Order: sequence, then structure tokens, then C-alpha cells
Amino acid sequence: MSTVLLIGCGKMGGAMLEGWLDQGIAAQDITVAEPNAELAAALAGKFGINAIAMADELSLDYAPDVVILAVKPQVMDQVLPPYQKLVAQAPVFLSIAAGRTIASFENILGSSACVVRAMPNTPASVGRGITVGCPNANVSAAQKNLCDQLLKSVGAVEWVDDEKHMDAVTAVSGSGPAYIFLLAEAMGRAGQMAGLPVELSHKLARATVAGAGELLHQSLEPASTLRENVTSPGGTTAAALEVLMGPDGMKELLAKAIDAATQRSKELAS
Repeated sequence: MSTVLLIGCGKMGGAMLEGWLDQGIAAQDITVAEPNAELAAALAGKFGINAIAMADELSLDYAPDVVILAVKPQVMDQVLPPYQKLVAQAPVFLSIAAGRTIASFENILGSSACVVRAMPNTPASVGRGITVGCPNANVSAAQKNLCDQLLKSVGAVEWVDDEKHMDAVTAVSGSGPAYIFLLAEAMGRAGQMAGLPVELSHKLARATVAGAGELLHQSLEPASTLRENVTSPGGTTAAALEVLMGPDGMKELLAKAIDAATQRSKELAS
């Protein structure tokens, strides 16, 4: 059985914690480092896990198999250094902090540290996320498999060997849920402008986006085929798609949006 140290237990860390317990990882094998004393006490009481406030509360012989770094990227430089002492125990450090490069962790932990950089997204909070991971050269096959199993507690997992792909991953799936929420928002507003009552229009938009997403999830067909299946020649859907698929339509806008997000991810990483 693997021992897990979770540093930070916000929304994403909390979702992963519940997923691990559902997977059958014993509560006594999980330690959460959470400086918010009230939250730490609540976590210990609710789940029966070990909860500490800071690194110096760990015993000298503590040797976790994996250390999950789930704090905000902007505070990582302050939070992580006290845990550098764990490198001697050879755990794998799995980061879910957006924009933080493998090199930035090696600068703090040392070049011998086993590091996985991962990018999850917010649907992980309902068990439907997708995460892409990228290991450094020190990570063993067994450590990669362990990270894979832990990340699968909140959704699907994919892996890349080249870290340069992580900026585009961030743009497509990390930021992607916001694009879908904007779609629902825009559809609701457009329905309102077409004369629907406000509440009904937004309810229709929300249910349609959610339902279409579930259909896409369950279907083996590509998105393009599902689109074609609902588009009758000369019908209402075709009229709408003529606008959305035009020269300045959705495909072009999304390409520009994802490029902008990719470039911003590169800026933040540097």
C-alpha cells in the first residue's frame, strides 16, 4: 500500500483526497499538510487521515511514496523548501500547480528529485476531469504508474514525454472548462435576445451543453460525426452552423483563444 503526503488541500487537493479514499487507500496512509488549523482538524475528523500544519511535524523517518504538491503556484517557492529533506527518501513529487515547470522544482529539491508535472482541470471535482502528466528523467516506471493511479481517482489521465506540450495542454484542457461555461452563458443570452424568458433560456442552454457533453462522453463517434448527425441539410441547425463555421466563426476564434492561452502559459512558466 502506498503512503501519500498531500501538501495543500483546497478544491483540487480535496477532490483527489476523496478519490483516493474511494479507491481504497487507507486513511492512515495519507498525511495532509495544511496550515489552516481549522481545515486540518476538520479533515482529520471527517476522513481519519493524519493532518499536520508544516513540515517540521513529520517524523524523521517518515518516507512517503508520493508527495502531491497542490498549493497555488505563486506560493510554491515559500511552501516547498522545508520538504526538500524528503528527497533523501526518494519519493516522487507530483505537482498539480499550473505553470510550474519541472526545472523550477529541481531548483528547489535538487537535480536528483523525482518530479512529475501534471495539469488537471476543474471537472476533477465531480470525478470527470482529465489530467496530463509529464515526468522528469528520474521518475521510474513504478513511480509513474503510482501517479497514474492516483490521478485516475478524479478522471482520465494522459502522459507526454516532452514538457513543451504542457503549455498547449493548459490552454486546451486546463482552461477549457471556462470555454464551455462561456458557451452556455452565450447561448442563454442569445435565447433571451430571441425572446425567451430569462430563466427558461438559461436553463435550456445549461441542460443542452451538459447533455451534449454527456453524449460526447458516452459515444464512440468523433465530435464531427455527432455534429453531422444532428444537422439536416437546409434545416435550422445548418443555418446556425453556417454562421458558427464561417471565416470568423467558432473554429477561428477558438484557435486564436487557445494560442493566446498557450503563449500566456509559456510566459508564466518562464
